[in-house]
Amino acid sequence: MTVLVIAEHDNHVLKPSTFNTITAAQSCGQDIHILVAGWQCDAVAQKAAQIAGINKVLHTEAQHLSAPLAENITAQIVAIIHSNPSYTHLLAPANTSGKNFMPRVAAKLDMAQISDVIRIEDSHTFVRPIYAGNAIATVQTNDAIKILTVRTTAFPAASLSTQHAPIEKIAAVNDTGLSLSMGCETVPSSRPELTSARVVVSGGRGLGSSENYSNLIEPLADKLSAAMGASRAAVDAGFVANEYQVGQTGKIVAPELYIAVGISGAIQHLAGMKESKVIVAINKDPDAPIFGVADYGLVGDLFELIPALTKALP
Repeated sequence: MTVLVIAEHDNHVLKPSTFNTITAAQSCGQDIHILVAGWQCDAVAQKAAQIAGINKVLHTEAQHLSAPLAENITAQIVAIIHSNPSYTHLLAPANTSGKNFMPRVAAKLDMAQISDVIRIEDSHTFVRPIYAGNAIATVQTNDAIKILTVRTTAFPAASLSTQHAPIEKIAAVNDTGLSLSMGCETVPSSRPELTSARVVVSGGRGLGSSENYSNLIEPLADKLSAAMGASRAAVDAGFVANEYQVGQTGKIVAPELYIAVGISGAIQHLAGMKESKVIVAINKDPDAPIFGVADYGLVGDLFELIPALTKALP
């Protein structure tokens, strides 16, 4: 069985989600290929070749692939699948990138997609959460190509190897002309990426304002070298940008330590963080649902507790 993993990158750096997806791919088959499609991304292809378990890197470059536009990435993947009928599995991270192009690929290939896989039982049996994580479904498929998006927090990251896989240059498909990237803006940050951070400090509507979020959450996150997150309610209230949102409609995280500050614990938020190793909840409401999943709960006024906690940390 031959597995194709779609690499996530920014043409310079291979994203951590790819390493987790490769670990999942190792449960699907022994012959694992990875596609690096972009523009002037030789460094990414070289890095991909160093990942343990990779048998081949498919590297294609074109200027219209410089931005991960779903239409062009889909066309490239479909062309590869049609030219190589040996592929039995197609995997990508279940993040905003994978969720953008994988359904298109599934539709083009007339195959079913299995989303948000958290465990692989065998080459055609997969486990995924449903109903915001309140139930777990075991799904079997007999499709010729198993199209999967993988919840990266459910799989450990693949390691690097001293042996490098061969890199095969392949031709890029033509620009579909269906969409155009107008630019990409990123906010520089010294903090770890939210989805791969060891510690996450999240704030909710209980903080009351964006000023309180900054004044309370940022110092605590600085002390812990943590990423900052937020509930949907905090994002909807304008406290922070939606890139901070943790939950079913935001980012899925599973850090070693998750601190929820002023978050009541709505089902959609719990779906995005309840797999964290240790959960600490700070809320003035002793009946808040967040305490149902927390390992440690602190009932009290966050405006007193968070400054005290921050001050007590070395």
